[in-house]
Amino acid sequence: MLSAAPPPAYRPPTADEVAAAGDRTLADLVGPGLRVLFSGINPSLYSAATGHHFARPGNRFWPALHRAGFTPALLHPSVQWQLPELGLGITNVVARATARADELSPAEFVDGGRLLEKLVRTWQPRYLAVLGVTAYRAAFGRPKARIGPQDETVGGVPVWVLPNPSGLNAHYTVDTLAAAYAELREAAQR
Repeated sequence: MLSAAPPPAYRPPTADEVAAAGDRTLADLVGPGLRVLFSGINPSLYSAATGHHFARPGNRFWPALHRAGFTPALLHPSVQWQLPELGLGITNVVARATARADELSPAEFVDGGRLLEKLVRTWQPRYLAVLGVTAYRAAFGRPKARIGPQDETVGGVPVWVLPNPSGLNAHYTVDTLAAAYAELREAAQR
């Protein structure tokens, strides 16, 4: 049974804990039978400090996921472990946590793309959803890629590029993110 609220023991990280989280990594949330494997660009320092994907307050991943119909409730990042029972997983193109994605080098994106391809080959989700067109372009050498389904596959799996849910991506609201995510949900249900 899904639990939307954080566990009673959940405590947000302190500013010192966030500052000390640079270069940490987060465990992939994967398993068999995934409908969609979501791949962020890389973890934020806040996420690395908490150990939870898309954990920074203001990140719109969890609200967009819910409004798009992927989850029956708005989940707190601390209950991310419940996603595989919904056929959903989370990883990142680049594993290293940074304050901003622009701190990553082009080589990190290319290396991350290779590792992501191996992960996708191993787990074979129905779709790989890369959250950020710039990250997809850099990791897979697709300079003309656009938001939406791609003609190419990664690891033999269809790819759908979605807008990045970071609060820094001001071009999208939670509602427009949810609409884009819902298109993928509908495709993954077919």
